[in-house]
Amino acid sequence: MTEDSQVTTPTNSQCATFLAVMLCAVNGANATDDDGAPSVPDPVVERVPLQTLAPRYPPLARQMRLEGEVTVCFNVDRDGKPHRVKVRSSTNRVFEKPAKEAVRGSSYQPLKKDQKESGIKSCRTFRFSLAPAETAED
Repeated sequence: MTEDSQVTTPTNSQCATFLAVMLCAVNGANATDDDGAPSVPDPVVERVPLQTLAPRYPPLARQMRLEGEVTVCFNVDRDGKPHRVKVRSSTNRVFEKPAKEAVRGSSYQPLKKDQKESGIKSCRTFRFSLAPAETAED
């Protein structure tokens, strides 16, 4: 690689879209109706958030003026509850627990009986930043 080369990393949504397209392609190539015609695979259901929580800023981090970022990945069950909540990346461990608690406290629209779970992980990135202190002007 030369010094001018840049490596770009795909975003989570790009990875999820690629995975969904590949799954549909594989299922569509193998699936047929009774008359031998290829069947259309079920569409991937986008989970609609009903309630999303913001993580609490850890008091110790606030006192120490720490800022950071945490990416949390998780699955959503049929009832709309997040599960398998895991930290993918973090700039400081002090922010990991509040980020996971925020994801666990969130909820999504439940699936209807005829809808299938996609099995695709969702990821959220939380940025913990402190607002600049305001000064009183005389």
